[in-house]
Amino acid sequence: MPSKQNHRGRHPADTALFAPEHVPRLREAVSDLSWLLTRGYSRVSALKLVGDHNQFAVRQRMAVDRCACSDASLAWRREHQVPCAHIRGETLIVDGYNLLITVESALAGGVLLRGRDGCIRDMASLRGSYRRVEETLPAIEHIGDVLATRAPARVEWYLDAPVSNSGRLKALLQTRADAAGWPWDIRLAPNPDTLLAASPHIVITADSWILDRAARWANVAPEVLDGSGGDVTVLDLST
Repeated sequence: MPSKQNHRGRHPADTALFAPEHVPRLREAVSDLSWLLTRGYSRVSALKLVGDHNQFAVRQRMAVDRCACSDASLAWRREHQVPCAHIRGETLIVDGYNLLITVESALAGGVLLRGRDGCIRDMASLRGSYRRVEETLPAIEHIGDVLATRAPARVEWYLDAPVSNSGRLKALLQTRADAAGWPWDIRLAPNPDTLLAASPHIVITADSWILDRAARWANVAPEVLDGSGGDVTVLDLST
């Protein structure tokens, strides 16, 4: 997977856009957007209203959008969340790109956000093509080590088949899992989101659309980041 992109790090503008002095206003904006969503406002129009009011840049609006959710969504996610301590012996269904890119971003010093639901999300974008970076293998190792300590019976990874290089990433994940003895099965699917949302097993994701539909899910990313050994900074925009 050759690429000129060597890291999944932060955007050049992120240091200024997410400086400590902006965090209180970003957190308040998450609260405001969540309030509007709870009252039935369209997400697009509500985000524009909040973003325009605060004169936020595009990436600041993206951060607010990724961290906000309605009260109903928050209640559903809390009700269906499975503690990580309870995944022993279970089958896990992993939203592959969602988890991997978050950990890659963390290892590369990218901006990480903690949303209202407690999930950690990155600011990276996957636009039709996945590029392996220097953090890819370390990220896989950290994820594998943390999941191994929780001893699930089986881990099924799902990658978006239409995304370029998914086949190569599948081979890399499976090779590393086989070498380590991890019970992983890597699969490609045209639309993994619908499969994850309908699965009776425990889903590993921070994707809001999936979380609002999943019967069971676990918040694994924070454990992986805690065990990464790096200097990971998460902007807490939860309210």
